[in-house]
Amino acid sequence: MKLKALKIGNLTAPIPIVQGAMAVRISTAPLAAAVAQQGGIGVIAGTGMRIDELRREIRKAREMAKGIIGVNVLFAVREFAKLVLAAIEEGIDLVFSGAGFSRDMFSWGRDKNVPIVPIVSSDRLAKLAEKMGASAVVVEGKEAGGHLGTERSVWDIIPEVKGAVKIPVIAAGGIIEGRDVVEAVKLGADGVQMGTRFAASVESNASEAFKKLYVDSKREDVVLIKSPVGLPGRGLRSPFIDRLESDLGLPIENCVGCLKRCSRDFCIMDALVNACRDGDFNKALIFSGENVYKISEILPVKEIFRRLLKEIESC
Repeated sequence: MKLKALKIGNLTAPIPIVQGAMAVRISTAPLAAAVAQQGGIGVIAGTGMRIDELRREIRKAREMAKGIIGVNVLFAVREFAKLVLAAIEEGIDLVFSGAGFSRDMFSWGRDKNVPIVPIVSSDRLAKLAEKMGASAVVVEGKEAGGHLGTERSVWDIIPEVKGAVKIPVIAAGGIIEGRDVVEAVKLGADGVQMGTRFAASVESNASEAFKKLYVDSKREDVVLIKSPVGLPGRGLRSPFIDRLESDLGLPIENCVGCLKRCSRDFCIMDALVNACRDGDFNKALIFSGENVYKISEILPVKEIFRRLLKEIESC
């Protein structure tokens, strides 16, 4: 199969692959730049970053590579508006957002001619996003890593969304191999988003222990947790999750009020930061997609693209 370029607003990505933004501080400038350099869309995960930190990452990515650079900020974070507006001021190419959206974000994008791309899990939400001004939608199914908005498979949702909207549709969740990309396109997707595969890349800012856990994982290691954000989250079993499930308690030592709403069952920001900091799995939450067990090597982004395109061409 020969892939078509992905067009979002005034942007054209030669390769219709979006790098999923994995927070906290896994998808930083080196990873986003490496994906953009290969013709895909590189994305910096702004969730959990300070405003000045996000600005630095955007500038660094621009210095490292040409191509399309986006930012993803979870709508649930308290500093959502400030982070998105700072990214737009820095000249980011486009903005992605999950866990909800508001009319304001589309106005910000329209004012500066910056495409806004929400992450949705149904045709109803996709139609609402299009009506509000979305330039494209990412359709995420239950196979995705991190916070989930549905229990349905992405393969079932893609055709429904494609039939409901006229804007580009990007499939996300469980996409690891070239054949997954081909299947998504056959179902109507204009592009795909891949997070888990790029988390296990050389350029990923995750700790080496984190990446090794991906490579060594088995299908049965993938579990669901209840996140303080108010959504289920998918990741890999670890001592942290064992403790979470045992009801022993995970006391919050220093709450900074990073979320608009939080159950305070544990500090998700600390748990995610610990995952990329030192790989201490007693304190770290390792988010991953359902098909993480298919990853057997930690590879440079360039090699990941080469192998994906070779697989796709042979289909």
